[in-house]
Amino acid sequence: MRNKIYKSSFLLCLLIILGSCDYINLKQYSSDEKEEEKTPIARVKNSILYLEDLKGIVSKETSSADSANIMNRYVNSWVKKQLLINEASEKINFDVASIDRKVLDYKYALMVHEYKKYYVDQKLDTSISESEIQKYYEENKSNFELKQNIIRGHFIKIAKNAPKIKRLKSLVTSTKESDMNELKSYCFRYAETYFLEDSVWINFDEVIRNTPFVSVTNKVQFLKTNNYVEEEDDKYLYILKIKEYKISDQISPLEFVRNDINQIILNKRKVAIANQLEEDVFEKAQQANKYEIYN
Repeated sequence: MRNKIYKSSFLLCLLIILGSCDYINLKQYSSDEKEEEKTPIARVKNSILYLEDLKGIVSKETSSADSANIMNRYVNSWVKKQLLINEASEKINFDVASIDRKVLDYKYALMVHEYKKYYVDQKLDTSISESEIQKYYEENKSNFELKQNIIRGHFIKIAKNAPKIKRLKSLVTSTKESDMNELKSYCFRYAETYFLEDSVWINFDEVIRNTPFVSVTNKVQFLKTNNYVEEEDDKYLYILKIKEYKISDQISPLEFVRNDINQIILNKRKVAIANQLEEDVFEKAQQANKYEIYN
């Protein structure tokens, strides 16, 4: 019953506050003001959460309803954490000094992390040339061993009663550019699912998922012996044209790992910038005699 009263009072208080201002703008209490003057929201043993402690939890853009939900979740979370802390204190003898040091270390680590992130975002050059990508790929090919079979080609899933199926099959096997344009137009109008970007490498398992091809037991042999194959079920015809394939344990083609290499190069740049920041700050401090280590 008490919990319900606390919760109802809390939400009512929130709605009154939020309805009268754009965001929480609570009175600042001086250190000599009595705790009784604050508005209690929840209590666990001797620990009390005050309304004043919730300042800044929600922004002025948040609606009243969302603000109430956010704060209610925060209060519930606070209660659970306090209960766990009390339970832990009864079961374990904590080294409070050690915990305080860890808290400070974590606080400083967060501050450093935020500054490094800000600094890196300001300095990072995100443009990556083709020669950089090619160079990294050639120097690190062993790191790009395939974990799955991949293919380049065409895949079409279409209703068996679709018009001009015979024409569709001839378009799939054609190499004429005009036929490719017609194929794309046809698939756009009639196909249930299709993939015609044969310059793009895709995971073979993803292509055949939810198709009759998934029953193939030896996929490597299937890829080696088929460049055009059809299957069907009760409703659909499935057409697969394999232009090129690579099997697992082979080296990935550059196009398949291009995005990965882009990200690797960017991450390396980020690390280099962050490391250089540390060196620069330390060097400037040395030159300006900003620190001293006592022996």
